[in-house]
Amino acid sequence: MRPLWIMIAGPYTSGAQNEQQRQANLEVLNRAAWEVYRKGHVPIIGVNNAMPIVHANSLDENILLMPLSLALAQRCDATLRIGGPSQGADAEQTLIEKNGGITYYNLSEIPSLSTE
Repeated sequence: MRPLWIMIAGPYTSGAQNEQQRQANLEVLNRAAWEVYRKGHVPIIGVNNAMPIVHANSLDENILLMPLSLALAQRCDATLRIGGPSQGADAEQTLIEKNGGITYYNLSEIPSLSTE
């Protein structure tokens, strides 16, 4: 089995009232991404791809965040759906499933390729 590209889909802006809460949401996504990587797969988080571009160009994140996240989702094999409600995460999950990908709801469901 080859490594899967797994989109970590969960809330970033949803439920976050300020930047500190967004960063806490992102930390949850990044912690899950590390565990996906440890299983031998490629974790993808749309926010991590978009936000450096947003900041470097002083853009409104709404211009780039979801379009770039959905472009990445087009290429992913699976979703790890974590956290609470999120329209963006739902859109990523739906697109991946529409393209034949699968959704995991728990890290334990993801097959391990690593020998750790």
